[in-house]
Amino acid sequence: MAETGIMCATGLITFGYMNSSFRYSVVVPVYNRPDEVAELLDSLTKQTYANFEVILVEDGSTERCDKVYEKFADLLSIQYYFKPNSGPGPSRNYGFTKARGEYVVVFDSDCLIPTHYFEAVENFISKAPVDAWGGPDRGHENFTPLQQAMGYTMSSFLTTGGIRGGKKRTGRFQPRSFNMGMSRKVVEQTGGFNFNRLAEDIELSVRIKKAGFDVHLIPDAFVYHKRRSTWKQFFWQVYSFGRGRIHVGQVHPGEIKITHWLPLLFILGLIASLLIWVVSWQAGLLGISLYAVYFMAILNDSYKTTKSMWVSILSVPSAFIQLTGYGLGFGKEWLKVSLGR
Repeated sequence: MAETGIMCATGLITFGYMNSSFRYSVVVPVYNRPDEVAELLDSLTKQTYANFEVILVEDGSTERCDKVYEKFADLLSIQYYFKPNSGPGPSRNYGFTKARGEYVVVFDSDCLIPTHYFEAVENFISKAPVDAWGGPDRGHENFTPLQQAMGYTMSSFLTTGGIRGGKKRTGRFQPRSFNMGMSRKVVEQTGGFNFNRLAEDIELSVRIKKAGFDVHLIPDAFVYHKRRSTWKQFFWQVYSFGRGRIHVGQVHPGEIKITHWLPLLFILGLIASLLIWVVSWQAGLLGISLYAVYFMAILNDSYKTTKSMWVSILSVPSAFIQLTGYGLGFGKEWLKVSLGR
């Protein structure tokens, strides 16, 4: 089959020759995470549906994955490429140029893929063909309690409103790059990722829908997402998420909803409650009590979800860091854009 050329913000993308034996091409960008990549690849060797190839794109790492690639070269149909650092968006686009499958699937390097993932996707699209899809992320029982808490708060309706795939709906759902699939036609017509980093996956999801493609949430096609290892790393991760949403709003007016303002309102409400407390403890008590009820609800829901008291306790500071980090990033970037800086 002839190669297909398309133009995008990062240059010409030319698909690899389609190999009819591959249904899916898995593209994984990686930056200095060889240990995580080894765990991801190991999980892919255990898939119940194995008609896929893997394309590993090293984005200018100093801690390279070439030894990891060699370990799995006989266990998976895998390609490995090293390129100068440019960010996850261009790295995924580079991976697309090597893709030979009917569909491309993007995973983050810090994910573990459950054994039934591709079977779930195949069962879904064989009954109702789709142009693009995504799935939820979850914490794994083998993750640290801190990572499980982060996984809970990043997917809970109480903290995200269900927009990350926690609810069975497609209206507001936007596939994210930790778990995102699309047909070759989608990549051809959208040009792949336009942002180098910071909400590059959301921006692409918006363009996919604007182009009229069918986008679906496949609830059973979930992944186990590790998130970060420390509170500090988690804070800066969600801080960048908040900044990225403003960038999406600049390119696509109307893509900033009230849901995205809530973390900033959370911060302002907490500050207001504490200031009122200084003036009148009785008046301030009402606001602080509302926050206490909210965090108790998170504690209770996390325990029901994870069945772990320790994880549920950690979910409280995780939710606080998630909301404040996102809110501060969102607010600072909004001010920067509003003031024209």
